[in-house]
Amino acid sequence: MGMNNISMRDAFFDELYEIARKDKNVILLSADMGAPSLDKFREELSSQYFNVGIAEQNMINLATGLALEGKKVFVYAIMPFATMRCYEIIKVNLSLMNIPVTVVGVGAGFGYDDSGPTHHATEDLAAMRALPNMNIVCPSDIVMTAKTARMSCGMKTPNYIRLDREVLPVIYRSDAEFSDGLSVLRDGADLSIVSTGNMVHIALEIADRLGNSLVAAGVIDLYRIKPINRELLVKSLESVKRVVTLEEHVLDGGLGSAVLEVLADNGRTPLVKRFGIPNRYLYAYGGRRNIQSMCGLDPDSVSKTILEWIKSDD
Repeated sequence: MGMNNISMRDAFFDELYEIARKDKNVILLSADMGAPSLDKFREELSSQYFNVGIAEQNMINLATGLALEGKKVFVYAIMPFATMRCYEIIKVNLSLMNIPVTVVGVGAGFGYDDSGPTHHATEDLAAMRALPNMNIVCPSDIVMTAKTARMSCGMKTPNYIRLDREVLPVIYRSDAEFSDGLSVLRDGADLSIVSTGNMVHIALEIADRLGNSLVAAGVIDLYRIKPINRELLVKSLESVKRVVTLEEHVLDGGLGSAVLEVLADNGRTPLVKRFGIPNRYLYAYGGRRNIQSMCGLDPDSVSKTILEWIKSDD
């Protein structure tokens, strides 16, 4: 599949299109969203694609009814509108009744950096993680994204897919499997950086910088946020005394909180340092990298803070 220069969104829906061509039960609902990968649905699979307009809450209602009739339903919108705007309906229709609808949101973190805090997806993990029965996947490249589309067709529970907006480098081989919920991308004797989504790429860069300072940093891609593979995560962190979590999400209830919960519940007490967004809204522009720097999430800031943290305990 020649996908090196496409977005996660197009990788996901290109794969879903191929599945839908063979399976007429696959249905895609969109809330007034456009994309080349959606045009194929609209033009060639018109009976399996519905644009509901700017009516995200009704989209969840429609998806619920279709799923109850045996359809494999996917709904798609900008991330805050697919989750926070629809939260009560997702809770009552999907989570409470355990209805297998896949909610696909685009624009993780500051992905919509040009649209301000109304479009930032910085609280969604905390909210969606709280819902019983919910499965949450945050892919880090297009290989994982395409395979997530295929895996989602077999889900028996509500499913939330958190896609990044920008084109990201490929991390995984085309034959990679993603049933474990996490991948150890790099081993490190001194510490491990646990990250997810687009921030995995920054974690790899930070690990390189720490290596230049003779700090051996591992990197773990925790792509399934719920349910976390607790046993494998604990095992992957058992050889290090320091753990760093890195996320483009508020620290309250996000990835770092999830990792701490697993460690505490399993009696593991490594030193943990969390990097994320302060608990406030950012009315900031100038590009995604600029906003990340304001939060101390750029590679320079994170690397410097980690080195200072290690030095303070020597």
